[in-house]
Amino acid sequence: MVAVAPGEPFRATSARLQAAGVVHHAWVLRLWARWRGLDRLVRSGDYRFEQPLSPIEVLALLRSPTAALHRVTIPEGSTLEQIAVILANAGFGGADQFLCLAHDPAFLLSVDVPASGLDGYLFPDTYAFAWSTLPERILSAMVDRFREQTAVLQALRLDAGMSEEDMVVLGSIIEKEAGVAEDRAMVSAVFHNRLHLGMPLQSDPTALYGRDIHGTPSAADMTVDSPYNTYLHPGLPPGPICNPGLASLQAALMPAKVPYLYFVARKDGTHAFSRTLEEHNRAVAYFQRH
Repeated sequence: MVAVAPGEPFRATSARLQAAGVVHHAWVLRLWARWRGLDRLVRSGDYRFEQPLSPIEVLALLRSPTAALHRVTIPEGSTLEQIAVILANAGFGGADQFLCLAHDPAFLLSVDVPASGLDGYLFPDTYAFAWSTLPERILSAMVDRFREQTAVLQALRLDAGMSEEDMVVLGSIIEKEAGVAEDRAMVSAVFHNRLHLGMPLQSDPTALYGRDIHGTPSAADMTVDSPYNTYLHPGLPPGPICNPGLASLQAALMPAKVPYLYFVARKDGTHAFSRTLEEHNRAVAYFQRH
């Protein structure tokens, strides 16, 4: 991959191309570009070269409106709707195009994703696409990245006796609940312990999923009869509530060995964990005051 920054001198671009092995002699490329008046027509972006090329071939690519790759970053914990907006704002198409495709049963089948949808399977990462890349290729690439990154977890998942879908669903809840990395395994333990005892998960983010509401849910939010609302429905929700990163997926498979059933957020983003409801209520009252 060779990056061409907006407005950078062609001398810098040609030197980088030589260092990457794309051309043998940067000075030959510069002379040819200057003679043809092409050194000022290079488009910025990221370019992928599979083999060395002639100066003519290199300049044709650098001037192409479709050859440059443009980067877009998908943060961990983003939902499908948020990803559609990120991709649209980056110039890869309208958000509606991505959302329509993401709910197309034929497309979901083609990428081997559960009928619940693409949420959970669009791996958070930095991607590079040409402007001309079709929405289905972009979403497929994100699902492919999910498969590549989670391959290292498959043996662990089988040992844990969890399906891939359950791993992703629980990982998505952990992603939304754990404010700091060191809390992930503990949050996972609380949910595993609750599932084992048949207790509802009572996860705040599940009560808000799909409702375009952010922050802490109100008492009324927790009574909304959504199938994702784990205050009302026992067990895991019917699908992921966001797209978790690898660490949260791993935490879903490797909960800490602790007896906790409750947690409450501190103001610094960490959590206090409790074994009993009485301990939990005391912790809630304390952190409401401090």
